[in-house]
Amino acid sequence: CGCPPLPGISMAKLLTLSILLSLLVPAHTTRTPDCGGILSPSGLSYVAEVSKPHAETILRQDLMAPTVPDLFLGSPKPSGRNQINSVKVTELSLSLIPNAGLRLTIDVDLGITPVMRLSILADLHVEMNPEGNLELVTSACKPTVEEMQSTEEIERHLGDARCQQTPICLEVSKLLLLPNEQLISLTAQFPITPSCQVQYLPLAAPVFSEQGITISLQTTFQVAGMAIPLPVSPVPFSMPEPVSSSPSHLTLAFSEHFYTSLFFALETAGAFNTTIPSPLTTATIAQKITQVGSLFQEDLPVILRAVLRSSPGVVLEEGKAALKLFLTIHVGAGSPAFQSFLSVNADISAGLLLSITDTRMTISTAGMRPSHIREKRGKAALLEELFLPTIREEVPAQMNVVLSEGIFLPHVSSFTYTDVSIVIHKVRNKTFKLLPAMFDLKGTQEQCLPPGSRINQSLLL
Repeated sequence: CGCPPLPGISMAKLLTLSILLSLLVPAHTTRTPDCGGILSPSGLSYVAEVSKPHAETILRQDLMAPTVPDLFLGSPKPSGRNQINSVKVTELSLSLIPNAGLRLTIDVDLGITPVMRLSILADLHVEMNPEGNLELVTSACKPTVEEMQSTEEIERHLGDARCQQTPICLEVSKLLLLPNEQLISLTAQFPITPSCQVQYLPLAAPVFSEQGITISLQTTFQVAGMAIPLPVSPVPFSMPEPVSSSPSHLTLAFSEHFYTSLFFALETAGAFNTTIPSPLTTATIAQKITQVGSLFQEDLPVILRAVLRSSPGVVLEEGKAALKLFLTIHVGAGSPAFQSFLSVNADISAGLLLSITDTRMTISTAGMRPSHIREKRGKAALLEELFLPTIREEVPAQMNVVLSEGIFLPHVSSFTYTDVSIVIHKVRNKTFKLLPAMFDLKGTQEQCLPPGSRINQSLLL
């Protein structure tokens, strides 16, 4: 928020405290998921649909090159056949192989004399490399050619052609709009504030089942380039069961602990340290608190500074989400040297509103109100009388400025979220956010899609 730090509080001290706390937490507790995703079979069909024009473009570039090698035989020498003058992908499909991976099937009509059809059958799976990134790997590949007049000679030379025995199989994963560089983008560091980043790290390779592809993720936050230890989740996270009747193509699940960790990271970054201007001055305050007049020889504007005295809490209930803040309000004057003459603790609660724009989840507060200012007598009662309206308006306003940039959701670089509606849903006594959504391609690739091509998703948080 651009506020000067409060006396006695600094980023270095906050980070030092976080590191000390991390030493008290057993190492194995940090490797637990707090979010994840499920790509359903219908979502997989959408990926195949939008990959079809992409695959055709790649194959056209490779097969229609002026001096194209014999991609089928794996030979650098020209095949001696006529130049291919057209490439048309007639079929591209992806299907799930439970407990194994994916099967990719592609049929391509080649404009050549004699007319031929190229068919590619490939098995793919996802591995986690030593760096913790996901990789799309080809485990088996069989390209075959059907010639309208005769296939014997081609089949004799082509043979079984499994795995990476032909150049076309080496490149087969690039025919999809999910190449390795896009899978790696899932684990990129996304900015939240200038000093705070979020990263979604897969804990294992995805699980393939008849219901879809499930991946468990752990959220990691960094403040000033240092990973911060997060509070241990009181409830183990597990992905919800896919709803077979749902038309959704994608489900993202974020636990209650994810939101608490997010606000903990923002607290560590000092994002919620708030400076609030006041319409009052030291002279007007001195009329009610005589000691103030002796502290300030000249009439100065009164400033309120709010800091968190303990970590925020997020509570998800059926149909609603609540944020609880535990603040200390310092009232004082002076710049640059701030001199406080009154400090009172205030507990504040607010509803949370969520929306999705592109690949970001925007969080805002609604109906923020001080639940109580402790001991409503003496100075506390005076603070409530003088500053409660200002606190009620300015604290949420400044918090919303911090949150307005949004939190990046896990995504690969070609896709974006659209048409999102959000509800809160409980699954087996574990609380999640549910965001039914649409999924679209971004940028120029949208021009290649058939009209109305979208992926319908649920983001379950």
